[in-house]
Amino acid sequence: MLELTMATVSGADAGATAGMTMAEVPSEPGAALRVGRDGSVCRLVTPEDWLFVSRVHLEFVCGPDGTWHLTWLRGSQTEPASEVRLTVGEHTQPLAYGATVPLPHGGSGEIVVHDRTAPRSVNVGFYHEA
Repeated sequence: MLELTMATVSGADAGATAGMTMAEVPSEPGAALRVGRDGSVCRLVTPEDWLFVSRVHLEFVCGPDGTWHLTWLRGSQTEPASEVRLTVGEHTQPLAYGATVPLPHGGSGEIVVHDRTAPRSVNVGFYHEA
């Protein structure tokens, strides 16, 4: 099972948890969860006017062995308007535009999408059951 919680944070709202949304899906091969502005394909949807987030920005896909993978999908622009960082435990790493990384079994962490032009972020916490 992969569980996600998402909060959108803007300037003065830093630290607030109002507006938090959740999604979960069993760890079955091919299962997917998406985060972005397009509510027709994303389970977790950001504000439509937050253009630093693509229509479909992040994708979580379960592989054949039950391991979940996170991909920062490439959008329509050559250069992204945001930065994405993945934190697991004490380790934080930037995620490259278009890159895919595995999520740890039985682990939890956070993916943060930072707007490069304003103090806004999309914070997605995850828990991947072992």
